[in-house]
Amino acid sequence: MLKLKYLFQNNDLAEMILKNWSYDPESLDMFKYYRISSNAVYPFRDQGKVRLLRFAPVEEKNHVNLGAELEFLRYLRMNYYGAMEAVPSHTGKELVEAYTPWGPYYASVFKRVPGSQLGSIDLNDSILYSYGEALGELHHLSRSFIPEQKEKRWTYTEVLDWMQEILKGFPGETAALNEVEFLRTYFATWPMTQQNFGLIHYDFELDNVFYDEDSQSCYAIDFDDSMYHWYAMDVEQSLDSLREEIEPEQWEQKKQLFLNGYWSEAGERYDLESMFPACRRFANLYGYVRMLRSVAEQWSHEPEWMSGLRARLERIMTEKAEQFGHPI
Repeated sequence: MLKLKYLFQNNDLAEMILKNWSYDPESLDMFKYYRISSNAVYPFRDQGKVRLLRFAPVEEKNHVNLGAELEFLRYLRMNYYGAMEAVPSHTGKELVEAYTPWGPYYASVFKRVPGSQLGSIDLNDSILYSYGEALGELHHLSRSFIPEQKEKRWTYTEVLDWMQEILKGFPGETAALNEVEFLRTYFATWPMTQQNFGLIHYDFELDNVFYDEDSQSCYAIDFDDSMYHWYAMDVEQSLDSLREEIEPEQWEQKKQLFLNGYWSEAGERYDLESMFPACRRFANLYGYVRMLRSVAEQWSHEPEWMSGLRARLERIMTEKAEQFGHPI
């Protein structure tokens, strides 16, 4: 997520950046439905159709990763996969670097995907199966993806390097640093094949997947965290997200439904589940380091929402830190 100082609503900034695209001026009151986490996202309309402006400070993002994300989205849509679609700016660019009084920002605009967020609807059996299918199809397409741009989206090892670099600024975080090294060594023993490793979504959770009743299919958004990793990482994260919505006594049946949908599109089955514990540790550590970085700066007289958010994040970090150092 972004540093806390970037979580303030800023309609003037959003409007200034949006002027790089076409929009209906009367739709700017939709800015009140903004959300900010790892990006700021402000909804608006263009010719009556809902669009989403996504932006973040240049210092918070990697230009190569953003370009690679957009290239992957183009590839997915070319192959008729349900994913968000970028809208070119006035100058024909899908990624704009905007210079503003608040500093430089990277920005893109996306069409809203059809349907409803999985986290907001009743997950019946056919929707669960479709959710699994959507992830399986994504991984099937990822296996054949050959990027045109020279520099690729980052890999899990580069993410571990990034975590290590961040943790150097926090001398007390020995346990987290040890966890980075533990995972680096552990993953180095895993086989890496075209079948089990490639470009993943990383955040294929219920709030990033929409189900469209008309087409009876899923659409994925928010590829901002995608990286090269084992496909098991995506499956584990999806199941972890799903588990929170399912009654314990129904879990095994619902999990199997999702996995059956997944394998129907992903291809030949192999042992995914033995990889889940290490994947959970990676997600746990990555979440911890991002939160640590986000809450590092503190100010006097912080607004109530910020001090409340800080306290909530620190509670989550304490829970995550308890997972460090255990054998897998």
